Order: sequence, then structure tokens, then C-alpha cells
Amino acid sequence: MTESNFFTLIHKDPSSDARSGRLLTSRGAIDTPCFMPVGTQGSVKTLSPQELNESGAEIVLSNTYHLFLRPGLEIIEKAGGLHSFMSWDKPILTDSGGYQVFSLALLRKITDEGVHFQSHIDGMRHFLTPGDIVRIQQALGSDIIMPLDECVHYPCVRDQAELATERTISWAKKSRDAHSAIQQQGTCPQHLFGIVQGATYEDLRIRCCEELIEAGFDGYCIGGLSVGEPKNLMYNMAGICAAVLPERKPRYAMGVGLPDDIIEAVTLGIDMFDCVAPTRYGRNGTAFTHKGEVTVRNARYAKDYGPLDAACGCYTCNNFSRAYLRHLFNAEEILGLRLVSLHNIYFYLELMRAIRKAITDGVFLVFKKTFLGNYREKA
Repeated sequence: MTESNFFTLIHKDPSSDARSGRLLTSRGAIDTPCFMPVGTQGSVKTLSPQELNESGAEIVLSNTYHLFLRPGLEIIEKAGGLHSFMSWDKPILTDSGGYQVFSLALLRKITDEGVHFQSHIDGMRHFLTPGDIVRIQQALGSDIIMPLDECVHYPCVRDQAELATERTISWAKKSRDAHSAIQQQGTCPQHLFGIVQGATYEDLRIRCCEELIEAGFDGYCIGGLSVGEPKNLMYNMAGICAAVLPERKPRYAMGVGLPDDIIEAVTLGIDMFDCVAPTRYGRNGTAFTHKGEVTVRNARYAKDYGPLDAACGCYTCNNFSRAYLRHLFNAEEILGLRLVSLHNIYFYLELMRAIRKAITDGVFLVFKKTFLGNYREKA
């Protein structure tokens, strides 16, 4: 067992690189591997904090870019911080919003000093430095924070990937310095991660890992994945990074993923995951189950009185049939998308609990084979 003040590595699977551990923050512990429900704008879509608690969520993710633009820092600070504002007393991780700046902003200009961008909401112009991003997250009061990074799209030519990697490293170091200065003031402790970029170029990924390790961070993210690349390439990049990143620090695959992606990434030694899929799919009538995806609005379920997933213990599966859920979607009742979203979040969190148990029991690869055999059979 390897320990640090923030992350404890508890078990390692004897036949793979899968591992279980625990993150300790000032607002509570998080068992890993973990999945973080995405509450981009301070809300996990359609679900209440009570429902997230009852589903077993130990941490949620919010987005700095969106919260900075709306409702704005002044409103959140006057509410006592993001936890108080959204009535969530467990840990929160905030993404830097770098990806959103690059993908959503109406106009943007990237410089070595930071990013100029125009809000996609009201067109207002802003300029944010790496230090600004850290200070915004300090004002939000989140427990785990991300530095500004430059995420490139797939495919990406090498020159562009190399420039973005160098800029990401530079920004990470500036973010670390700003974070250290803030933490010395005795504010609420926050844990800063470094983000590994490098597109699909192995040497850039390794170089980025090594420079971030030398700079020193509380944990490390693997960014730039799940942006359109083939799955085997995504797994390859994740594995390359995980093999270089320090064992005693948590590893977070940003934006990953679907259930089978999570299983594969855990095999490689990844500890933390987030994805909008559970609620996005739920709002469109698709449920994740142990037998693959079920699009409940399809006609085949009109007289199906069984649960979404017979192996699931969530509120939705314990109380409602596929036929009823299909009726709700066809009648455009909001309850339908809420119930399927609730099921999907529970399914993901239950999957992580099962993964942790399998690692603890030393049977992760057996669990993986069984789960993926069932899941992919009908997916």
C-alpha cells in the first residue's frame, strides 16, 4: 500500500494494472476507481443532490467556463461558494473550461499569456490567464481544480499538437505557481491536477507527462481523449500515459466514457472518470444496462412490463416498467427523462462499486470478461 496526504493506493490487481484507492479531501473521501456525474452548470441535469446522494455519488464535476459566464462569480461567492449555491456538501471537481473556450466561444485567440474569447451567451469579450483560471476556481471553492490547457481536435497535425503541448506545460507551471500562492494564504485546501496533452503522438504524451511530473501536481489528467479518435487509439494513449505517471498519484481520464471504455481504462490503471453520457442518453430515452443499451422509446417495449435492467437496484428499476417509461417519453412527460437519467447515473456508480470490489477480491479480469461479454453481446 502506497500513501500520500491526498491519495492512498489500497489494492492492485495481480493480473492487470487495475487498482483501487481513496482520495481524501476536506469535504470527504472518494473511493477509486470513481465516476463523477457531470453538473456542468452547477446541476446534474434533471437530478437533485438528494438523488445523487442516494445513488452513491461521492463527487460531482462542474465547469469553470460556464459558471464564470453564468451566473457569474459574484452571485456564487455571495451564496457562500459553489457547494452552498448548489446544495452539495461532498467534494466538487471543476474543469478549467479550456475545452469549452476552444469549442464554444464565438471568437477566440490563444496566446502564450492566456485566451481571449467572446462569450457564446451574450457576446461579451473576456481574457483569462492560467492564474485567473486558478483564482476563479478558488472563488468557487471546489476541492479539485484543473489548470488551463489547450486541447486539440482529432485528427491533428504534429506541429499543432506540439505547440499545444508546449503551451499546456507552460500554463500548467503558471497555474501551479498561482495555486501555491493562494494555498499559502490559508484558504480552503484545493488539489491541483496537471493535464497531459499531446494528441495521438506517443513522444509528445511522454514528454508532457515527464515535465508535469517534474513540476509536481496532486494528480494527473489525461486530456485530449474521446474527441473522435478510434477507441483502440484512445486506449493506447491512456495506457502510454498511465505507464509513465507516478503510482502514488491519482490518474484521471477526462471525458471518458462509456461503460466499456471505463472498464478498459481501469485495466490500464486509470482512477477517475467523467462523462455526460448517463444523463444525455437518459434524456433521449436510452438506458445503460448489463445487457447493453436499451432505447426504451422504441415500439418493441410498448408491452414490456419488465424493468429496464433486471440486475439493477435503482429506484426506476424497482418501480417502473419499460412499457411505462416508453409511454412517458411518447407523451413527452418530463418524468420519463428523469427516471432514465436516474437509472443511468445509478448504473454507472454501481459499476464503479463492482469494479472496486473485483479489484479488492483479486478477480478484476474475470469480472471484466463477464461484464463485457454481457454488455457487448447486445450493445
